[in-house]
Amino acid sequence: MDQRVSLITIGAEDIEAAASFYEALGWRRVETPDGVIAFDLIGQVLGLYPLAALAEDIGLPVGELGQGAMTLSHNCPDRETVDALLKRAQTAGAEILKPASEVFWGGYHGYFRAPDGSIWEIAHNPFSALGPNGEFRWNGYG
Repeated sequence: MDQRVSLITIGAEDIEAAASFYEALGWRRVETPDGVIAFDLIGQVLGLYPLAALAEDIGLPVGELGQGAMTLSHNCPDRETVDALLKRAQTAGAEILKPASEVFWGGYHGYFRAPDGSIWEIAHNPFSALGPNGEFRWNGYG
């Protein structure tokens, strides 16, 4: 197995409302078959899928899907962009869980919960410069 994630699928009760949130952040949908909404990322895709359909596909009742203890992270080139994105997310309907602040290791980050329930970290890591297209690599691009 190659060391990568190709598709991140979020099961949402209302995928149109979830998509509207991501569009308010400036993301653009790509054309997809009925029942799926997708956003191309740098090397991956974020897919929104009806929660009940996702549970059926997996073969579990919705109540057994659980809530994974994970975050989706978006790294920014600087602290100002972190602040701007958290504000934009809040305006689009996100709940700010942790306002942007300095981290003990020298970074800067904050967290929000999207209307679909996903928790996002918006971060600046001064030790991991982003690539030319905004791609992230641990310890940066040199």
